[in-house]
Amino acid sequence: MVMRTVDLRSDTVTKPTEAMRNAMANAEVDDDVLGYDPTAQRLEAEIARIMGKEAGLFVPSGTMGNLISVLTHCQIRGSEIILGDYSHIHIYENGGIATLGGVHPRTVKNNEDGTMDLDLIEAAIRDPSFEICYPTTRLICLENSHAHSGGRCLSAEYTDKVGELAKKYGLKLHIDGARIFNASVALGVPVHRLVRAADSVSVCLSKGLGAPVGSVVVGSKSFIAKAKILRKTLGGGMRQVGVLCAAAFIAFQENLVKLEGDHKKAKILAEELNKIKGLKVDIAAVETNIVYCDILKGSKISETEMCKTLEQHGLLILPEGPQRIRFVIHHQISENDVHYAASCVQRALAGVAEENGDK
Repeated sequence: MVMRTVDLRSDTVTKPTEAMRNAMANAEVDDDVLGYDPTAQRLEAEIARIMGKEAGLFVPSGTMGNLISVLTHCQIRGSEIILGDYSHIHIYENGGIATLGGVHPRTVKNNEDGTMDLDLIEAAIRDPSFEICYPTTRLICLENSHAHSGGRCLSAEYTDKVGELAKKYGLKLHIDGARIFNASVALGVPVHRLVRAADSVSVCLSKGLGAPVGSVVVGSKSFIAKAKILRKTLGGGMRQVGVLCAAAFIAFQENLVKLEGDHKKAKILAEELNKIKGLKVDIAAVETNIVYCDILKGSKISETEMCKTLEQHGLLILPEGPQRIRFVIHHQISENDVHYAASCVQRALAGVAEENGDK
């Protein structure tokens, strides 16, 4: 019988704190679809201020935030956006930009650090003189931190260069900032500086920050006015949404200061996992709260089998492709939990070795 459970599947699994629940119960609310919910208004204005943008819009999820942003920038069907081949928008958001918006994705190879080479981005921009055949490039999308690269961070200087490239060709720049505050803390750079070159940013509240629900899209006032209409079209307009926004305020107060500690725990976990025979972790690549761990061939266990075995030990994680598993640290994970997680992995692999007659 499992006496203890440590959940490292994602930073989305956190439970609302008592302070969040109290804030939700006592939130000042009104009809947000009509534009009168005071708590939502305060949250949107505060996130916009922190991000250095004119206005914000609360949306139910990061996926909807990215979708609204892309469709707002690409209002003509058949538009094309340039984004990474391992970006969250391209892989994990149900192809919504194409399904719902008629927007064509043109992918550029993501490097191991989450960047895309500037020359490859430029080469992907369509020649407008041949629009008789080509779709029209309208937008470039970045992701910071970059989840599929293990939470790697894009520097302000790199983002600026992409922004300059976008302006050169009359394009817009959107940043999927699901974990932008993790990137800010890891780089030691204010978040508004990281997104200065962006025309829009989707900021997730329910990942590293630990709020129960929601994201905020930020941009110019005119952009947000158009985005608000799309939110209603997509079914994302909610009424007394201040009950959710109130929890997000508490998340900022309680958990923003904890992100650095999350990153340190991720590094501790990476170092402990890397000491276990049969596993390999690129410790230098662990910059924020995500740890990718490769299962070496001689271990005689697949990533799916590993996850099932670890669940029996009370450790919840997710597979991340062939012979790779993922661990994500969040504010409700202690350093003791990290050591326990590593010990669970050690025991699981030892059990596999014993079953196979290895010593």
